[in-house]
Amino acid sequence: MKIAMTGVYVNDPLEAFKYYTETLGFLKKIFMPEAMLAVVVSPEAPDGPALLLEPSDHPISKAYQQGLYAAGIPTIVMGTQTIEDDYAKLSAKGVVFRKPPTITDWGMEAVFEDNCGNLISLSQISQG
Repeated sequence: MKIAMTGVYVNDPLEAFKYYTETLGFLKKIFMPEAMLAVVVSPEAPDGPALLLEPSDHPISKAYQQGLYAAGIPTIVMGTQTIEDDYAKLSAKGVVFRKPPTITDWGMEAVFEDNCGNLISLSQISQG
């Protein structure tokens, strides 16, 4: 068994699709704007797990999304082997970081806003 797809609630799936593909560099897996359906994948693993950009218009999903954001809790953890480089590249594209690359007990972490109502953890895990 493996993870095929997971979802993240976003304020607007169409805007989220644009942000995740144009700003973050993800690839289109499925994009059906008429159905508000957007699925993206990492260019590093196009056949790997997909990310469904789900509308947060249901009261339960909106409360969940807003609660995590207000508490400063990232919704997703994205991995990298080059956190400093990714931080610089994303900052140059206008990505708003709440936390710059910071050493943690398990590696390094930076936290940014996805402009769709979520905080994202960008993590470089130490090997060892």
